[in-house]
Amino acid sequence: MSTFVTIIGTFGAMALLYGYAMVSAGKMSGNGLPYQLLNFGGAATLMVNSAYHAAWPSAILNMVWSGIGVVTVGRFVARRAAGRRHAGATEPVNGPDAGPTAKPDAVHTAGSATEPAAGPDSAPVMTGAGRGPA
Repeated sequence: MSTFVTIIGTFGAMALLYGYAMVSAGKMSGNGLPYQLLNFGGAATLMVNSAYHAAWPSAILNMVWSGIGVVTVGRFVARRAAGRRHAGATEPVNGPDAGPTAKPDAVHTAGSATEPAAGPDSAPVMTGAGRGPA
């Protein structure tokens, strides 16, 4: 039994380190389901390993970590289920009957106005209005 617990603890540690490395390298989102599943699985297996070896502070930490993982994964599942439920019940907003979308000619902020940009990558150009005292 001890060898089995050591093996699952080792896989749990590897899962946590892999998830951390991928998020740190920008190859995985920390808000995504894959990362949350790695976190939950790693913490759960380390909790078992720590409890088996009577390392209670580590076991309790990983129990809390696993609990956070359960709640987070549960929210992902609930959102996905709600999205599927609502997908069939609502019509698309930009369907053929939605009509044209209005786009503002200028953006106004407190005390100033900007002219519309020349293209999607252009920065707004300040006009003379709202520049303050000359």
